[in-house]
Amino acid sequence: RAFNLIKEMEEKQMKKVYFTSESVTSGHPDKICDLIADSILDAAIAGDPESHMAVEATIKDDFILVYGEANTKSDIDYAGIAKRVLKEIGYEEEYQVLVKVNKQSAEIDSAVAHDEISAGDQGIMFGYACDETENYMPLAIDTAHALARKLEEVRRASNGMLKPDGKTQVTVEYVDGEPKRIDAIVISTQHAAELSQEELKEMMMEKVIKTTVDPKWLDENTRYLINPSGSFVVGGSFGDSGTTGRKIVVDTYGGTAPIGGG
Repeated sequence: RAFNLIKEMEEKQMKKVYFTSESVTSGHPDKICDLIADSILDAAIAGDPESHMAVEATIKDDFILVYGEANTKSDIDYAGIAKRVLKEIGYEEEYQVLVKVNKQSAEIDSAVAHDEISAGDQGIMFGYACDETENYMPLAIDTAHALARKLEEVRRASNGMLKPDGKTQVTVEYVDGEPKRIDAIVISTQHAAELSQEELKEMMMEKVIKTTVDPKWLDENTRYLINPSGSFVVGGSFGDSGTTGRKIVVDTYGGTAPIGGG
């Protein structure tokens, strides 16, 4: 009888779980490369809707490598597109670009070039909708994205005090499978050397967090970690390398669902 009572009490206890997801801004090295690849694809399709493209990018310091296969009638200025993307994001450095793009394999092209619809590759993709947010996305990744968008907006209006590289992270507390509160918010943003950490923290709290996150998810125990590693002056490709397709968890469900391949 005592054993059954203990078991019943344990079953009635609420199950508490913490789940974290991150997002990044356009100036993150991996996202730079994603935008370069996307912009190249846009240029190809603009001139030739039947383009078959598999072009990627890698960046480190002031060096960009654009590589892959292309079967298109469009005349693409790969280096020019890559440099334009960096300028539009907000980086002012001069970059050198090495292009290694070959024509798509004739074997692959013949396998997919039919009158009927045919696939150029195979892959498995996962997706679903949930009622945690108005965007039908899990709360952690939805909030992290919202913070990253607001950080980008604030950065572009900061007169150079904030720089393009940035990351947001949100930890949600779930009780019995339902989101109850946000346990922690992390914002790391590249900034000008003359901006103090105190000024930065106030800016992030007042202009990013408080204007973005619904107060119903926050309480007196919510933790705010703003540039927790301290100064973040060196960023972008000069602080880390970047490669196309390395943020597919950020681009999907923030880790709450399996990610596809292919």
